[in-house]
Amino acid sequence: MKDKRPVNLDLSTIRLPLAAWASITHRVSGVILFVGIAILLYIFDLSLSGDAGFAEVRELAGSGLFRLILWGLLSALAYHMVAGIKHLLLDLGIGESREGGPLGARIVIAASILVMILLGVWIW
Repeated sequence: MKDKRPVNLDLSTIRLPLAAWASITHRVSGVILFVGIAILLYIFDLSLSGDAGFAEVRELAGSGLFRLILWGLLSALAYHMVAGIKHLLLDLGIGESREGGPLGARIVIAASILVMILLGVWIW
């Protein structure tokens, strides 16, 4: 049987709903955390290597680039946690309606932005 449905192969013309963007960014934040853990483990190992390594990490921690990277990793963690809580609520059957998807995505984005701002204030 021949399928007569239109095929759209141009992904730039597809308009994803807000809940889809929230889900995609949840996955991206997980990848960022995976890579960031390797960076943080290296810095932790360097700080435990001796007095010279600790002094190097202490000097590095005062730089703006380090604070920016730390803020980025903590922001990814905050977003991933907030979106993960939303997924746990969905597993409990809360917010599974047609209206609940976009509302949940808006709440995740708003709460994450608030936590990211608070993290920025705390770090700087």
